[in-house]
Amino acid sequence: MVSVKSPGPGSGIGTEDEHDTHWLRTLAGARPAAERELLTRALELARRAHTGQQRHSGEPYLSHVLAVAGILNDLNLDYETLAAAILHDTVEDTTVTLADIERDFGKTVAQLVDGVTKMGRIGRLQETQGGRREHQDAESLRKLLLAMVDDVRVVLIKLADRLHNMRTLKYLDAARQQQIARETLDIYAPLANRLGIGQIKWELEDLSLRYLEPDSYREIAVHLDERRIDRERFIDRVVRQLQRELEAVGVQAEVSGRPKHIYSIWRKMQRKNLPFNQIFDVRAVRIIVERDADCYAALGVVHSLWHHIPKEFDDYIANPKENNYRSLHTAVVGPGGQTMEVQIRSRDMHEHAELGIAAHWHYKEGGRFDSGIEQRVAWLRQLLEWKDEESTATEFVDRFKSESGSERVYVLTPQGRVVDLPQGATPLDFAYYVHTDVGHRCRGAKVNGHIVPLTYELHNGEQVEILTTRQGAPSRDWLNAHLGFLKTSRARAKVRHWFREQDYDKNVAAGRTVLDRELHRLGMGNCNWEQLAERLHYSDVSDMLSAIGNGDLSTAQLAGAANELALPGSEEFVPARPARSADSGDTGLSIEGVGNLLTQMAKCCRPVPQDPIVGYITRGRGVTIHRRDCPNVLRLAAEERERLLEVDWGGAASEVYPVEIEILAFDRSGLLRDITSVLANEKINVIGVNTYTDKKDYAAHMRLTLEIRDIGELSRALGRISQLPNVVEVRRRPSH
Repeated sequence: MVSVKSPGPGSGIGTEDEHDTHWLRTLAGARPAAERELLTRALELARRAHTGQQRHSGEPYLSHVLAVAGILNDLNLDYETLAAAILHDTVEDTTVTLADIERDFGKTVAQLVDGVTKMGRIGRLQETQGGRREHQDAESLRKLLLAMVDDVRVVLIKLADRLHNMRTLKYLDAARQQQIARETLDIYAPLANRLGIGQIKWELEDLSLRYLEPDSYREIAVHLDERRIDRERFIDRVVRQLQRELEAVGVQAEVSGRPKHIYSIWRKMQRKNLPFNQIFDVRAVRIIVERDADCYAALGVVHSLWHHIPKEFDDYIANPKENNYRSLHTAVVGPGGQTMEVQIRSRDMHEHAELGIAAHWHYKEGGRFDSGIEQRVAWLRQLLEWKDEESTATEFVDRFKSESGSERVYVLTPQGRVVDLPQGATPLDFAYYVHTDVGHRCRGAKVNGHIVPLTYELHNGEQVEILTTRQGAPSRDWLNAHLGFLKTSRARAKVRHWFREQDYDKNVAAGRTVLDRELHRLGMGNCNWEQLAERLHYSDVSDMLSAIGNGDLSTAQLAGAANELALPGSEEFVPARPARSADSGDTGLSIEGVGNLLTQMAKCCRPVPQDPIVGYITRGRGVTIHRRDCPNVLRLAAEERERLLEVDWGGAASEVYPVEIEILAFDRSGLLRDITSVLANEKINVIGVNTYTDKKDYAAHMRLTLEIRDIGELSRALGRISQLPNVVEVRRRPSH
């Protein structure tokens, strides 16, 4: 079993020099004399350069660079990479120069150290005010990937560097732990996955979860530990039985229990909404055979012994993942009725799954990668062709995160070619994968010969046929995430690029229509457009409208920013009063200056979380919460305004609030059923329905009262209802 060892220098062998000597003997013991000599000199330089420097743990800084080199040694990397790992922090943190390194260790080591130094720290990818990521932070990821195309070893050193930093993250403060763990889960773990280095990927994910979801991590760890003895007995019994049956049919195999990864268990619990005891791979076995053909023979043995669960079978040998991962996965009902997962792979497949790109490591003549490395790096070259389609580095980051996901779906073209897409992809995603022009001209799709909507979610093995028009163009609705037309950022980038190429004035006009419709729909028609443009960091309203028209600015971003604005005249609602501590009542609302007051939602305007709100002290009924633009508040006499209080949502945002919406449609059979189905899919409860049909013009007027958590949920629901056949208009009922 291949493993990346956690212990490093400083783990209890005597003096510091003895630690280093022992470490060097382990690292370079079996290497040729010239390689041992270079690694020895690298260690000596690093020791001198980092003298007096300490980690947050209190250990000598040298322990970190040696641990990084040790991780890379476990991946079977070459001696120049190990030397660069030992020296990777010298140029940035000490007086050593690149010229020194090139003179003493050669051009290759110097280039690797320079590459790692230039990478610096990948951006935090945190949201800034207005919902935009910092361009510079996003650009740093692109630079990392560009360096990887030039020499992937730079990124391997960065991955090992991050792994050791995650192992020692407990010594940092809580804020830094959260930031580094989030960046690791968003960038480094997916990168390790795409390079096929499973052992680093799993450890990065588990360590990230420990800090991002400490309660969930602890709960799963406790569950695993509580049943550990029973689980080990179960696995031992299964292993012995499988070993006997495989030998009986002439299949040479190594059978063992598979390590349990907490992040994988947590993710399945979240994705499938299942409790811990219903996750199949809590009990897991791995079968490693000698030949590829024996994988299917072993699968036959497994399925002959126990009943398999059909929907839990994946053939990644016939359909490898994009990182070239190959294996058979199946879930069965094992002894005693307990479910378990079985992985089957050849020894070569196992080496590739654990070591990934490092399993291919050697250079051909001329310094080129061998074919295995070229195959794994090819996806980066496609990803880096982003300038023609994405206008910002931020969009590139979003595309990277989307394309790096491990969950995939495999569908077929009418000619039988396999197309690999992210799970959740639609026929429209498929169309843009085939060709940009096919996507632009797409007007329908068939799956297995049957017409399906463009929002249909594709499944493994389905055959997809795209129906196109001779002349066509994408719809702006395709960019609305709430409507579900596109899953992949790659397809969204192509649609956005098409709209960016259109005339500026056309985009402004289209954006004006979209903004007016969205604000009207949400009952926020008096929003100040100049303030909205400023809040979204546009120089003027026209630029904001153009961004809406070309798809750069989504309706969700508009709704969120509009709700954060203080509406015109709101300043006069707030009476002057001394600032005091905020208290919250049973509703979770925070009321400035006054505590322990009964609160209730105003029925005239029915505010929901993210709406700008104000409190009004009533006579004998506590504080009534109104929207700031409520007509009843706007009409208050001057003396009555002294009874207004500053209020914010506080913890109340997790509750539900009644909101009335109005729908105008041409009446048809099943209209109300379709509307309530949309709301049920959005998990929105309907607590009131009032309908009226005008027989003269067949116009259906509906008023529904919904339980809404926040304005984003309302915006999604209104958007989906507006797409139903015969619906003319849907909007939040205006305040009265």
